[in-house]
Amino acid sequence: MYRPLLRTRCQLIADSFCKSKFHKHERRNVANKLELSRTLTTTMGYEFLGHKEESISKATQMQIVDALCRGERSRASHLLLNLGHAHHSLGADDFFHILNYCARSPDPLFVMETWRMMEEKEIGLNNKCYLLMMQALCKGGYLEEASNLIYFLGERYGIYPILPVYNSFLGACAKLHSMVHANLCLDLMDSRMVGKNEVTYTELLKLAVWQKNLSAVHEIWGDYIKHYSLSIFSLRKFIWSFTRLRDLKSAYETLQHMVALAMMGKLYINRTSEGRLRSSRLDIPIPLNGRLSSLKVEFGENDHAVALRTDTSVRNNEQCVISNVGISEAESVKIGMINKFKALPVMKVLRWSFSDVIHACGRTQNSGLAEQLMLQMQSLGLQPSSHTYDGFIRAIVSDRGLSNGMEVLKIMQQNNLKPQDSTIATLSVECSKALELDLAEALLDQISRCTNPKPFSAFLAACDTMDKPERAIKIFAKMRQKLRPDIRTYELLFSLFGNVNAPYEEGNMFSQVDSAKRINAIEMDMARNNIQHSHISMKNLLKALGAEGMIRELIQYFCDSKTPLGTPTYNTVLHSLVEAQESHRAMEIFKQMKTSGIPPNAATYNIMIDCCSIIRCFKSASALVSMMVRDGFYPQTMTYTALIKILLDYGDFDEALNLLDLVSLEGIPHDVLLYNTILKKACEKGRIDVIEFIIEQMHQNKVQPDPSTCHFVFSGYVNCGFHNAAMEALQVLSMRMLCEEVSTLEEKRSDFEDLILAEDLEAESRILQFCEDSNENLAFTAALLQLRWCTIVGFPISWSLDRASGLEDSQT
Repeated sequence: MYRPLLRTRCQLIADSFCKSKFHKHERRNVANKLELSRTLTTTMGYEFLGHKEESISKATQMQIVDALCRGERSRASHLLLNLGHAHHSLGADDFFHILNYCARSPDPLFVMETWRMMEEKEIGLNNKCYLLMMQALCKGGYLEEASNLIYFLGERYGIYPILPVYNSFLGACAKLHSMVHANLCLDLMDSRMVGKNEVTYTELLKLAVWQKNLSAVHEIWGDYIKHYSLSIFSLRKFIWSFTRLRDLKSAYETLQHMVALAMMGKLYINRTSEGRLRSSRLDIPIPLNGRLSSLKVEFGENDHAVALRTDTSVRNNEQCVISNVGISEAESVKIGMINKFKALPVMKVLRWSFSDVIHACGRTQNSGLAEQLMLQMQSLGLQPSSHTYDGFIRAIVSDRGLSNGMEVLKIMQQNNLKPQDSTIATLSVECSKALELDLAEALLDQISRCTNPKPFSAFLAACDTMDKPERAIKIFAKMRQKLRPDIRTYELLFSLFGNVNAPYEEGNMFSQVDSAKRINAIEMDMARNNIQHSHISMKNLLKALGAEGMIRELIQYFCDSKTPLGTPTYNTVLHSLVEAQESHRAMEIFKQMKTSGIPPNAATYNIMIDCCSIIRCFKSASALVSMMVRDGFYPQTMTYTALIKILLDYGDFDEALNLLDLVSLEGIPHDVLLYNTILKKACEKGRIDVIEFIIEQMHQNKVQPDPSTCHFVFSGYVNCGFHNAAMEALQVLSMRMLCEEVSTLEEKRSDFEDLILAEDLEAESRILQFCEDSNENLAFTAALLQLRWCTIVGFPISWSLDRASGLEDSQT
């Protein structure tokens, strides 16, 4: 672990690397003091092969290691001093076991203490100890000190590290995401003409992936094939890099190179004594034999049909083709050749790489290629693992939907493969998106260990959409047993529980007290989990207060908020103030928004234009429209609706209808809210002529009425005493709510008549059930019920959609 509190002490010791001098440095060449052990470095990490006699100080070293293991650092330091004083002819190997322990722990501070003592005793380093010191510093996070060690020992004392030292440093840079130190190391390698081996390329790939630099990965690929022939492990590392950077085409092509090598029998893999896989070939640069294009996979016009073309002089130009139709005879020969390798480690590496590419398909929503890869695995005799299926299901559900994902889950169960927790979480999220709460909850219960709150948040979002807070409470309780909530969880909790009665009824004194208690409880839980408000959680909180009519609390939260407030939050506050008829406060907040440099958007201007209807000031609304246009936002249907509403408050129907004509001339689409705004005022003023004109306009523009339309029209006729016209208008509008096309209405007429004309007591219940099963909206349900009520009061049903034009003849 990196210990910042000890950084000052560490820096002082590190400075000794640069500032201290050996005794009699001027009269002696340091290079002559170095004991160079006869070692042979290989490509397998940082192993050193060779034999050396056991150090005579091994017992003392083991005592020091034992003290460090027990945490007795002062005793370890004392023993280290004794080691230095007890023996006068010490070498680097007399500190090997100490440095080896420090490299594994890691313990960079004791490494520097050991080096300091070695420096005082004029004990030179060998390559083994040099590497161990570097590993300890790098693993401990002391990159600056490690960089100084590499640089100054070489520049001042002529001690130049071997390649594994540089690789260890580059690996630490990749792990700690330090591109500055990595660049310094690469520059130093170039200046000292240090080459690269396969480990170097691996560390460079990690750095490029961390930087999300795809072009760098391709450059590393080009440099690699200039010096090395392709191997299974190198291809796997490049596949990993391409998949992390979502270069699916390159990842797939590289995977096919790997498959081709397996088919040709170029397998250099064995197991270590610990059971780990490693390459069995020596790390000797051998350029690629022949052109790279001889092992190439080409994409045709259809990415789902993939051709694998293997053309190499080594195998007599054999060809094989894998397609989505089947496996050719040539491929069968290849499969027969690879069958003898099924029990070998290469098949495990192949499966890892297939899984990497399939997971990349999931991230890029390419279900077609994922399915093709699964078929290729089957043809190669590779059994997909649970991890492979995890990526496959991600690809399938993102592109083809939940049902296909559940089918794959059944296949896993048939093959006795236990799905990973991440697989179940993915399916649960998709169930929540589809509002399948029962299935989503059942899947959540199957997750044994959850590290990501996303599936729970998705369920809470579904509960919010379906207005089922009682289910959300149950899931939130389960969530807290498995993991800590995140800010997204609290954003949804404010939306679910912030307001009590809305949208069903207005807030009252009792609901406001409950709402305040809920908000306080959520905020206390946020504080316990050390989570601050986000702009979304604050917006949802303010929205809940506005829905409950708690304007004073809303303003207080808004003014005291330490969260940066953006345009959406300001819009929420402005909308709540306008709904509460707090026009003056809304104007103050709008001015504050402008002076604070928060840019208004189209919704902001529409809210403020609607605010002008409260104060009945068309001039102010026109000024806002001008500001809106200057800021690059053009008036839309909502804007014209607010302007027409102001004109109607003046009783100026003529100007309102002229503005409606302007909407048509501008090519702006009409909506039912625009027409209902006019119908509402016409109903209040008894303007039957305006009502009939608007009904005809709606029919011509194919805008379907809603229950509010029926209410305003029906009430307008009844208030004027035209009861027959009211019933006929209700029937015509109900028919148009069901369907705007006569042919479609006639096709469904028999089904509708069975529901409307039924005489049993369960008729209304069947209508509700019919609409629920058909996934119809509220307007459709209301239309059927309205038609049934017309028959109940004795008015015969007419299935015409065009009788509204003759309504004036029925005004009796």
